[in-house]
Amino acid sequence: MPPGPPTMMPMWIVELSLRDTPARLAARPAHRARLAGLHEQGVVPLAGPFADGTGSMMVFDVAGRDDVDRLLREDAYIAADGVTILSVRELTPVVG
Repeated sequence: MPPGPPTMMPMWIVELSLRDTPARLAARPAHRARLAGLHEQGVVPLAGPFADGTGSMMVFDVAGRDDVDRLLREDAYIAADGVTILSVRELTPVVG
């Protein structure tokens, strides 16, 4: 039997629910700048809002859930009124 594809490291998907509140909108520019920096470091390969404006998704390429939790705690946007974490899920990529 031929060997299977190489095993890829897990990634973490964070889904947020968003409401238009002054606190969230005020924190958004710093949040986006932080995401851009994490993207440059290879920590966040993908992030952005859903087209309907009700939420967003961030993909974290880190060693484990503790790292995700730490990065979320360090982002004031996540604690802002109007932002709710709906889920943090481990993803095992098969392509990409």
